[in-house]
Amino acid sequence: MKEEMIRFVIENGLSPFNGSRSILRPIIDSVSSSIYKTRDAKSVHNRVLTKLSSGFAFFDTFNLWRVLDASNSSGSIMQKQEFFRNLINYIRTSGTDSLFLKQLRKPKQKWTPKYDLIVVTEDEGTYLQLNELNCNAQLLTSENDVADLEKYDIVQVVDCSDFSVLLERLPQSVFINSIDDAYLERHLELLSGWQDNIDMMKRHNIPLDIKELLLELEPLLNLIDSHKTKILTYEEVENCVERINEFIGDKIKELTISGDSLVKILSEHKLPPEFHRIVEESIKDAGLPSHIFNIAIPVTIDNKELEEQIKRQSTSEFTNLAEIIKSKAFELKKIDEKLKSLSALILIYDFIYGVYKIIPAAAEFPSVSEEMKMQGALNIFLDNAKPISFLLDNTSKCSILTGANSGGKTTLLEHVLQNISLINLGFPINGRVSFPIFEEVYYFAKNKGSMSKGAFETLLTQMSKIRPGNKTLILADEIEAVTEPGVAGKIICATADFFIKKSCFMILATHLGYEIQKNLPHGARIDGIEAKGLDENFNLIVDHNPVLGRLAHSTPELIVERMANSHDEEYFRYLYESLK
Repeated sequence: MKEEMIRFVIENGLSPFNGSRSILRPIIDSVSSSIYKTRDAKSVHNRVLTKLSSGFAFFDTFNLWRVLDASNSSGSIMQKQEFFRNLINYIRTSGTDSLFLKQLRKPKQKWTPKYDLIVVTEDEGTYLQLNELNCNAQLLTSENDVADLEKYDIVQVVDCSDFSVLLERLPQSVFINSIDDAYLERHLELLSGWQDNIDMMKRHNIPLDIKELLLELEPLLNLIDSHKTKILTYEEVENCVERINEFIGDKIKELTISGDSLVKILSEHKLPPEFHRIVEESIKDAGLPSHIFNIAIPVTIDNKELEEQIKRQSTSEFTNLAEIIKSKAFELKKIDEKLKSLSALILIYDFIYGVYKIIPAAAEFPSVSEEMKMQGALNIFLDNAKPISFLLDNTSKCSILTGANSGGKTTLLEHVLQNISLINLGFPINGRVSFPIFEEVYYFAKNKGSMSKGAFETLLTQMSKIRPGNKTLILADEIEAVTEPGVAGKIICATADFFIKKSCFMILATHLGYEIQKNLPHGARIDGIEAKGLDENFNLIVDHNPVLGRLAHSTPELIVERMANSHDEEYFRYLYESLK
């Protein structure tokens, strides 16, 4: 599963440093390719994913759910459950921490080569490919082109035969074997942006596979930080000449000059041996090449020699570094791949640590069975959720769910959908849950608009398109709201009977329990979530656990009582007294 996630991240160009979640192409059509066949069902599933993703540090980590959401076969669910078991065990035993994730920063290139580099070739096809790599390239067509290359610090040569002899005479020429070896410095530029993140991660107890990648990348960072040969400047040499002449003056004061030596100095403009020795020793002690000075008193700079020395040193330093980079071509060309793998691992560990935070300590892995069974299951959408139990089996494949307004009928429908999502993801659940592996799930949420002929026809049309199988689940919330109350009960009964005969599982939430009870289809059961009264704050007291086989009262009088006590309105008080 982990390797599959790495491939998914790299293939889709995901990154921990994207400023928003990457939009991925749908596999086919987002509804038809999913087990969730209505937008309402898909919406609940997305809410589950959002809840499970609340601890992620990066936007693109959310997209990893696509890997787990791709299949819902029995074998794939077992494989995903094993992934989460290993995840839990890894966090509990590895001793690693997730602190480094929030300290990562978007890489910013902080190194470029200090030399002017050009890649030259005689081949037009090679030249076009070099331009595609954004290399500074030149097509050589004459000897004059070669002569113009002297101004560059480094000249990389590829696919050149006619001008190879001339190019060999350039001390800054570096011959490379292929286009892939051109401007290898671009890989170091990319790596330099990661230097701060790499240094930071080394200070943390990071996962082993990330640590191994850093150990492979770290030696290449040394190419960026390697010690550079000190290059002389005119200003430094001038300051050094002053110190040399001061030192020579002090030494000469200690000497007794003979008449012959003085005559030689004045007439022949030559230094006596003892003076010559003092000058040479003074220059040597300064640590500078003697040929850049005029040996005299006072010592002066040979400007031509100094200029040549500076040029030779620059060329030597740049050429040496270029040759070192060339020798590391194999490792450097792996940098892009390794950084992509590093980004993928960072997203995966963000997923692992983020998911672990939300897994309840008492969670159990659900099982696959032929019945829908919830025992003490907690709803992850609710704070301080109460344990819920519910059952549908081959004896009762349909629940007609009755109960008070605000009693929890809709919440139960969405809790069932939530558990289906968690099961298919392989995620552990707080409670004991066993469900069939549904191939199609339809959820028709409560109609929020006004009753109309159009809404009624739309609902019937949607239901007519259901092609049920043995693993089809249909959830509907107050479908009577889109048609006239007089016939709604008959439509619900007929709908339940039709789909029960097609071997579907169904839960239909309704207020029409009494009407349906008279014509309850075979294989259907009436369940109830009933309000028991009002608390001291006039809130409904509801046992959200449905009582199987019991019709629940809608208890509108409790709603009226709550409103009469919550609002100082004469109308509410009048209604309450009338109902009482």
